Amino acid sequence: MLTTESLLAALMMLVIASATFFIAKRVRLPYTALLAFVGMALAPVSLHVPLFSFMRDFVLTPELLFYVFLPTLIFESAYNIDVRRLSRDLPVIASLAIVSLLISTFLIAGALYFVLDLIGFSIPFTLALLFGTLISATDPVAVLALFKEYGAPRRLSLIFEGESLFNDGTAVALFLIVLGVILNGYHGFATIETGVTAFLMMVIGGAFLGLFFGWLFANIIGFTKQNESVSITLTIVMAHLTFLLTDLVAHHLSWNGHPLHLSAIISTSVASIVMGNYGRYKISVRAEAFVEKFWEQLAFISNSIVFILIGLLFAELPTNTNHFWMIILSTIVIVAIARALSIYPVMATLNFFLTEKIPRTWQHLMAWGSLRGALAVTMVLLIPDTLSFPGWEYAITPKEFILTITIGCVFTTLFLKATTIGSLMKKLKIDTLRPLEALQYEEARALVEHTVLERLNKFAKKNYIDTATFEALHKKHGERYMEACTECAEHADLLAESALRLHAIGIERFHLKKLYQYGEVSEKSVKRIMNKLAVQSEYLDEGNMNVPETSTYAEKDLFGKLTGSMKDLLYTPTAEEAAVENYTYYRAQSIIARKVLKELDAIETKGESRVFSLDALEKTRVAYRKFRDGSTAKMEAVAKKYPSLISETNRQLAERGLFKVEETVLDDLFEKEFITPKIYITLRNQFEEEAV
Repeated sequence: MLTTESLLAALMMLVIASATFFIAKRVRLPYTALLAFVGMALAPVSLHVPLFSFMRDFVLTPELLFYVFLPTLIFESAYNIDVRRLSRDLPVIASLAIVSLLISTFLIAGALYFVLDLIGFSIPFTLALLFGTLISATDPVAVLALFKEYGAPRRLSLIFEGESLFNDGTAVALFLIVLGVILNGYHGFATIETGVTAFLMMVIGGAFLGLFFGWLFANIIGFTKQNESVSITLTIVMAHLTFLLTDLVAHHLSWNGHPLHLSAIISTSVASIVMGNYGRYKISVRAEAFVEKFWEQLAFISNSIVFILIGLLFAELPTNTNHFWMIILSTIVIVAIARALSIYPVMATLNFFLTEKIPRTWQHLMAWGSLRGALAVTMVLLIPDTLSFPGWEYAITPKEFILTITIGCVFTTLFLKATTIGSLMKKLKIDTLRPLEALQYEEARALVEHTVLERLNKFAKKNYIDTATFEALHKKHGERYMEACTECAEHADLLAESALRLHAIGIERFHLKKLYQYGEVSEKSVKRIMNKLAVQSEYLDEGNMNVPETSTYAEKDLFGKLTGSMKDLLYTPTAEEAAVENYTYYRAQSIIARKVLKELDAIETKGESRVFSLDALEKTRVAYRKFRDGSTAKMEAVAKKYPSLISETNRQLAERGLFKVEETVLDDLFEKEFITPKIYITLRNQFEEEAV
């Protein structure tokens, strides 16, 4: 129940979390680890200092974790996953999320059952198995933040994120099955058969339901993309409604007398991936960046509160049980060994069939970097307080026992593993820049210093700085600029061309989004072009210069194929509609190619030719001239075949282009306070109505 005290406690936790964030940066500790420690420190303060007693009124409940925080964390993680890259490593991710999870679960259960018996704390095997299911799920929050900081390879980060996302669903499914067996009893083969069926239904059924919800909400957002606030609100509704409705289906619906066991986590994960890859194009360009920042903020708030509450919870656990610390230490060692044994054999077997192998150094990081977090604690809180076993005579209940060793493992991974991942990456040389990345680094450094030098010259001409200051700063940044240019010149021309082409693709994406924002290109065409650019980027990133360059190339991703098939079944466009679609597609291709050529020409004009290889610059120009001319020729061919239709289309496109000008000028007038908010809104609405 929400009270003044509980609301005050939540707000105080956010204040503390904000301060902790800056401290974590200063002392170079993982933010979540420090939060958990702060939570432990707050426990005695809230207990013994009356002024802070209200901190105990905000309680970590299963409902709060499961229905409020978990959907938020799932959406934020899944929304930014690239399904094209995910599908390439799907065998690896599926093996980690299912095979490795099962191996880890049973290894932990067996070892814990025997080891604890040796130290005089016997537990039922089913209780050990229950713990194995919940502790085998990994949490990507802290480790991915460190990956970004230390520069882990993109593929490795995606594998980690994909594993943690999908093994959350499989772990919870397995956990619920084992918990059901404990509560209802084991009845031989019938129980195994029911459990396997339920597990498959949770995973497969949850995935299909997630596809439906993701597709449904993506299309709903398509009708509201002109209103950023509504689009963002609908993403919140989608994440939580998908989770809640899937959970309701799992608890209240049945088929032929059998309950429909569906995984809410898998359903929400898949729906969020659909939204991030298919629905992203339906969100307005103005709102897209804000959506990502908004969900990052929600995830930050959720993680902040959850980890502080975990720390408070751990401080309140009974620690006077016989062999308490020996039990926790033994569990930590068992979990670490089980993780390693679930990684190396599986990856070694998988490498026999993979074209792109998983390096042994990556396997070391997979084994060590498996952090545990909020989901494990969430599952423990789902265990009934009344759970008991015949002959259980210990001072703590089975649920308290599981919670104790779970939080012990969570804290160990946060304080030990998370704090050493950076050092391990350096030792294994995983953070070393690839040759292409090294060139991009030097080019970026050179461009920054070149801009600084230009700005210094302007400062000097306008007498903003004195001569001595100008000379000192110019010398320092000039030396940095020359150093970076020298490094750029030492790289092979092939690398230089790859780096420049990747830069050009970034320019294409930027201007394509602008065209889409003002309705000058359809969503279908944007997807086609974006898919082509994604494939080209992958070719170049791998050092392959044989990239597809034709304007008609468009490889569809998984969701593109699914939605395309559905649309083909529901509606077939007329010849005129297809002509307009093709015309605007080729027009967009031609425009973004011209934008790239314009920026490439500006490189020499601005004196940046030292940064980029002249040979690579000319080869890239040739490629984009060919690209522009090919697209223009196809565009003109469509216009020649349908002259009156394309003439009307051009008139509409011109009006939309003028709206772009009107909006830009209006925004500038408003920012400079030339007009009042009332006038701004009135004119903005008027322009938008005319542009529709």
